Amino acid sequence: MSLTAALDEAAIAALNQRFEVASPEEIVLWAVEEFGDGLSVGASFGGPTGMAILHMAAALKPNVHVFVLDTDYLFEETQETRKRATSVLGLTNVQVYKSKLSHEEQSAEYGAALWMRDPDLCCDVRKVEPNHRALESKSAWIAGLRRDQSDGRSDVPIVGWNDRFGLIKINPLACWTEKQTWDYIVKHDVPYNPLLDQGFVSIGCYNCTVPGKQGRQGRWEGFEKDECGLHT
Repeated sequence: MSLTAALDEAAIAALNQRFEVASPEEIVLWAVEEFGDGLSVGASFGGPTGMAILHMAAALKPNVHVFVLDTDYLFEETQETRKRATSVLGLTNVQVYKSKLSHEEQSAEYGAALWMRDPDLCCDVRKVEPNHRALESKSAWIAGLRRDQSDGRSDVPIVGWNDRFGLIKINPLACWTEKQTWDYIVKHDVPYNPLLDQGFVSIGCYNCTVPGKQGRQGRWEGFEKDECGLHT
């Protein structure tokens, strides 16, 4: 019986206990071997954590399904990082998913600059719904959450069942710090978003991201919001 079919609280607890003392590389290797083509890696091409994960995954399975959520409001530097990293890392199955609504259609339906009035709805339309399509028929999703990124992520598990998307979610770098992540990037010469050298710490849409803020505080400034809805 596959892990997906047999997964229960005890199985999740055992995996998390095992992986608390494992390296991210070991966790990614387990995910690739366990789920094969049923595995999907979410990549924003913004932060260093996702780039480290892509490097680990590409070394094991270059054709692993990598999905990108293009909100139509991504920085040009983010788009260029995707193109550069895809080539450098040898990834052969990077798929881009967009909202079903164009910018103009969203404005017509919800009004102009929705992100300034209801950023949760904007994220639902441009990120959460496309994320559902990206994970259709998949059994496991690798994400780039770390416990030191925000208070809301301080207890994120390494492995868990995700009700919203109906599959297993894996956070290989949950236990790593920002420094450990950057040490890996530098050691392996992994491509990363140049905005990270310009004062940006967490990079999302250009209309909702500002530099000079720690952690995820540079996202959705002026709102009590630090998550887009994918991970809550």
